Amino acid sequence: MRSRFTLLAAAVLLVAATAAGQVTQPPSGGNQRASITQYLGLVKVTVDYNSPKVHSPFNGEDRRGKIWGALVPYGMAKGLGYGTCTECPWRVGANENTVFTVSNDVKIEGQPLPAGAYGLHMIPGPDEWTVIFSKNSTSWGSFFYDPKDDALRVKVKPAKSEYHEWLAFEFPERQLDKATVAMKWEDLQLPIHISVDNISQLYVDQLRKELHGSKGFDWQNWNAAARYALENKIAPADALQWAQTAATPPFPGQENFNTLMTLADAQAANGMEADAKKTRDRALASPTASAIDMHVYARSLLAQGKKDEALAIWELNAKRHPNEWPVNVGLARGNSAVGRYKDALKYAKLALAQAPDEPNRKMLQGGIAKLEQGKDMNQ
Repeated sequence: MRSRFTLLAAAVLLVAATAAGQVTQPPSGGNQRASITQYLGLVKVTVDYNSPKVHSPFNGEDRRGKIWGALVPYGMAKGLGYGTCTECPWRVGANENTVFTVSNDVKIEGQPLPAGAYGLHMIPGPDEWTVIFSKNSTSWGSFFYDPKDDALRVKVKPAKSEYHEWLAFEFPERQLDKATVAMKWEDLQLPIHISVDNISQLYVDQLRKELHGSKGFDWQNWNAAARYALENKIAPADALQWAQTAATPPFPGQENFNTLMTLADAQAANGMEADAKKTRDRALASPTASAIDMHVYARSLLAQGKKDEALAIWELNAKRHPNEWPVNVGLARGNSAVGRYKDALKYAKLALAQAPDEPNRKMLQGGIAKLEQGKDMNQ
């Protein structure tokens, strides 16, 4: 094993010594450069690496079954024949450092890792690996690895993988605030879990910046920012200020049903219940309140279990916009919610005749069937 690392070090040294005076040529040993990037919301995660393959680039030998514990030894290597490293991890690839870069602070396997670029190294084992994030991301491989540069070490379990001729990094699992990056080579994979604790706060911080630029010229952006903060239950003071800007003329604010409802919700989130009620009343009285606006608001009340309040809004909607399709749907839902199935059935049949498309027609037919059986169409 020592001789293998010595030969590799010599080859690397030869390339390094002559590269400055050479024109661009293919990567040494056929180890293709590769890069993969995944976003976790606003957080950018990138792995840059050089990708060796299972078959030897020199003689074509099939090394399947000879990678782990052999070509890539278990544990630390006792020096590589070049450089200053004496206890050397695997460089997770070939040639230069494999570099793991994150644009924001993250957690790796639940442990904090600050934003930055890191040399990625690993200590393989039959049942458990150690993944090392080194502050030294610019060296060649592990030849100058020093544990004093470690930013983080985590333990990870290897697993079986579909066959990969070339070493590759993939993101097999992805969500807004967490993802799994997996190193895959031959028949093995090493999944590493990444998470972001404060994803909503990152978006709020981004919204603050954007609203201070040209995007702040549009009341809809102020309203959308306030809604984001409210829906994610974060930064209530910001939500209130943004909602006030959106709903208050002159430029860029505009008073309408949507901005007033957002302002009412922001006032409620800040404990201003009396102000919130007045603002909601103003929104419902606004000439900009369409039949759909009022219907959607009543649906939100019904979802909160406020059946009587929802029915009252649907009845108000009927006075403002008589015999419109969403109005009759709302009256059917509202009466059904309070147990007035006979009245609900009447409005459901009126709405069925007005249904604009087949999905809504089927929804109403299902509701009518429930009402005829004496059941709530909302259930």
